[in-house]
Amino acid sequence: MGGKITYFFLATVLVIVFGVVALEGVLLMLTGEPAAMGMGAVAFLLPCIGVWFLWHNTRFARNAHRLARELEAEGGLPADESRHTPGGRIDRDSADAVFAKRRAETEDSPDDWRSWFRLAVAYHDARDTPRARKAMQRAIALHDRPATTSPSTSSLSGD
Repeated sequence: MGGKITYFFLATVLVIVFGVVALEGVLLMLTGEPAAMGMGAVAFLLPCIGVWFLWHNTRFARNAHRLARELEAEGGLPADESRHTPGGRIDRDSADAVFAKRRAETEDSPDDWRSWFRLAVAYHDARDTPRARKAMQRAIALHDRPATTSPSTSSLSGD
C-alpha cells in the first residue's frame, strides 16, 4: 500500500509542476517578444508530453497489477525460487536459472499471458527492466485481446 501512496503523491506533485510550467509558458507567450514566445511554446509543450508519459505509465502499472491480482486468485503467481544475498538482493546466478526456466515455459506456450507475466517477473529479478516491461506489455496484450471464435464453435450457435 505504501508504494501506491508514494506513486499517487509523486504523480500529484508532477501534475502541479506541469501546471506551473504550462502557466509560465502561457505567460511567456503573452509577452509578444519572439524569443519569449518561442520559449513559452516549448514550456507549454513539455508538460503536455509529461502528462502523456505519466498517463501511459500509470495505465501500464494498473494493468500489470490487475493481471497480478488475477494470477494470484488463480494461485499462479510465480514462487520466489531465487537465492538472496545477505543484503536481500536476488543472487544473479539464481535469477538467471529461474529466467531460463521461465523462458522455456513461455516458448512452450507463447499465447498464454500467464507465462509472459512470469517471464516479466523473471526479467525483473534478473535486473533487465526494458525486457521485463516488454514482456509485461505482451502479457497485458494477450490478456486483453478479444476472444476469437473458431469455425467449429461458431457452428454450435444454433444454425
